[in-house]
Amino acid sequence: MKILSYLKNKFFGPNIDYTELMQNGALIVDVRSPQEFNAGHAKKSKNIPLNVLKSKTASLKGKEIILVCKSGGRAGMAKSILKKEGIIAHNLGPWQRAQTL
Repeated sequence: MKILSYLKNKFFGPNIDYTELMQNGALIVDVRSPQEFNAGHAKKSKNIPLNVLKSKTASLKGKEIILVCKSGGRAGMAKSILKKEGIIAHNLGPWQRAQTL
């Protein structure tokens, strides 16, 4: 169980109250392609594809970000990009999880 817990924390972070983050002004950023986003997305999410995220970081500074994608892989990469820019970001994983926030 410790290994599973370690992997969950490594890829998705510790238990975070995402609803509270949203209430405090966090943004949901979906890093999938525009085509994937248009096929279905959480209502409150903004689409910034992973391949252009680095060029859009200025607009995200000073905000806490909740990242989603198809499975959590691209959101994990996006989290690393944002962290290097000094932006607090969280990997929520699949975009469907953001629909309840």
